[in-house]
Amino acid sequence: MHAATTELSEAIDAYLRAVALERGASPHTLRAYAADLRTLAEFVEESGAEADPALLDLELLREWAWHQRDAGLATATLARRTSTVRGFTAWLARTGRAAADAGVRLRAPRPDRSLPRVLTRTQVDELLAGLADRAATDDPNALRDLAVVEVLYASALRVSELVGLDLDSIDDGRRTLRVLGKGAKERVVPYGLPASRALAAYLDRGRPALASGAPSDGQAEAALFLGARGKRLSTRAVYTLVAGLLADLPGSGPAGPHAFRHSAATHLLDGGADLRAVQELLGHASLGTTQIYTHVSAERLAAAYRTAHPRA
Repeated sequence: MHAATTELSEAIDAYLRAVALERGASPHTLRAYAADLRTLAEFVEESGAEADPALLDLELLREWAWHQRDAGLATATLARRTSTVRGFTAWLARTGRAAADAGVRLRAPRPDRSLPRVLTRTQVDELLAGLADRAATDDPNALRDLAVVEVLYASALRVSELVGLDLDSIDDGRRTLRVLGKGAKERVVPYGLPASRALAAYLDRGRPALASGAPSDGQAEAALFLGARGKRLSTRAVYTLVAGLLADLPGSGPAGPHAFRHSAATHLLDGGADLRAVQELLGHASLGTTQIYTHVSAERLAAAYRTAHPRA
């Protein structure tokens, strides 16, 4: 591990020492465990969550697991990393560093069979209508939340891409966003009229109010989306927002921002979009990663057929 500067990093280092002493693990095994747990520490940091092992929860661990799946890892690698994290969280609970074992119900997503969480179009419409009702009060946070979800769904962004947007990322004349994706690869993605309207209202009446509380260091001046204290919106804040929206909705898979990305991709394919075009929108390096959404669409087609066809 890198130099331990956080409670989580320190706990990981302590766990590796315990594994070495108690199990006599080989240097090779310890290196593998360290690499697996480093991905968790990096994900926690990127998500803006507290780097406190006592605050790890199942939802955050599931989001980490699906983030690993989206990286295109082999099934065996996903299984090993998930097993490593489960061992770590069990040790945290056993040694009193956490009140409970957050990973006891964590399972590795299976790239060949597990499907992402997808909302129906009706569910998306209802969620956005509810956010629009809140935004109609001109509350700055409500205006921002509506713009955030509209953009997540309209452009199928990763949460890291969304919070990384700057004011100059927007070309509202063409209704496009310049996005910095994985591997520092830049792409341009479109968004629709509802997202354009939500962004305009946020920029006109929401962002100025949020920016008034920004610190004087100017670090958030370029950021498109701001948090309540005027700093760049964190990924953790977006996770919290979306988890609250999806909490009461049926469906499997993590209740995080990726649900809107998955839903957008599936709805595009349901509407007849070309798979290559969806691949470009999502910023997938491999078409194989995008093809999981064809399975989702096929399942929805089969369900509709069984419901509606007279000879099904």
